[in-house]
Amino acid sequence: MKASARWMDQALLLLAALAIWQGLHAYAGDIAITAPWPTVQYVGTLFGQPGFWNHAWGTAIAFGWALAISAVAGVALGVLLGMRRFAGDVAEPIIASLYTIPKVTLYPVMLLIFGLGISAKVAFGVIHGLIPVVLFTLAAVKNLSPVLLRTARVMRLSGWQTARTVLAPAVIPEIASGLRIGFSLTFLGVLIGEMFASQRGLGFLIINGINAHNVRMTTAVTLIVVIFALASNSALLAADRRLHHRG
Repeated sequence: MKASARWMDQALLLLAALAIWQGLHAYAGDIAITAPWPTVQYVGTLFGQPGFWNHAWGTAIAFGWALAISAVAGVALGVLLGMRRFAGDVAEPIIASLYTIPKVTLYPVMLLIFGLGISAKVAFGVIHGLIPVVLFTLAAVKNLSPVLLRTARVMRLSGWQTARTVLAPAVIPEIASGLRIGFSLTFLGVLIGEMFASQRGLGFLIINGINAHNVRMTTAVTLIVVIFALASNSALLAADRRLHHRG
């Protein structure tokens, strides 16, 4: 019953989104946004063009590197700060404050350091996705119940056994939440990086379509990006809920 209700809610949301999209097209016309069905048709045309897949592959490579760096470095730094309570208490508000800085102010510096190309795109992705992973991981480790660690010491577990049987099950659900947020923000950062610091990728196609007044291109690529983001986030959210339920 819950599953059918969920599907019904999703169908209603989809219909509402399509109705709003069609209404915006009726109000603004093709000069601003393409209607839903012509956009879907143009997406099919894009899929048949080798040049589009070259751009999509460029985004996938940059996103993969940025996500890997954000996840590994974020979890490692979060665990390190969480295990050192004083350092974590000092670093947490500083890191949170850094994240409130508008990323656009950092673009000139990032371009100066990394130049144009994949390095800049990866860097843009990392600066968006790293901090949420750090903060979620730090909070998960710092809020770990002392009873669990005392129990591990009483049972004379080794460091590896403690990490595997005590720490991991306790903190993985929260870390998964951080990785889910980091996934979305890293993808956003890579796309923005492609708009400002690349001549390859889906973000470049969007900004190039805007500059060339190619509304069909802009709307179609935006639709592809939105569908990917929604599908990925739905899958990660389902996995996140399953981990929290097991926890």
